[in-house]
Amino acid sequence: MLDSQSSPDPEFLKNLLQPLLEDFQYWFNRSRTLLESETIEFLTTEQQAGLLVRVQQAQQEVATAQMLVNLTEGQVGLDTAILMPWHHLVTECWQVGMRYRTQKADRR
Repeated sequence: MLDSQSSPDPEFLKNLLQPLLEDFQYWFNRSRTLLESETIEFLTTEQQAGLLVRVQQAQQEVATAQMLVNLTEGQVGLDTAILMPWHHLVTECWQVGMRYRTQKADRR
C-alpha cells in the first residue's frame, strides 16, 4: 500500500483502482469456473488444482484490496508489486483458457 502523503489524488486512485480490481475479479471468476467445472487435459491434476488454489488466493487478495479502497474512499493505493502477480496470474489463466478452447474446437 502507498502512504497518503505520496499517493495521487484519492478520486483518481478510486477511479483507477476500482475498475482494475473489478477486472481482476471478473477474470479470476471466469478462470475459477473453468478450473472447477472442466478437466484441462494438458494440465496434470496437480497443476490444475494448484492453479485453482492460486486463483482462489488471488480472489481473496483482490477482495481485500477492494474493501480497503472502498473503506478509505480511495485514500489507499496499491503498489505495483501487489498488482503484478495478479496480472501474471490472469495472463496465465488466459493462456490456459485459450489453449483449452482451441483444443476443444479442434475436436469438433
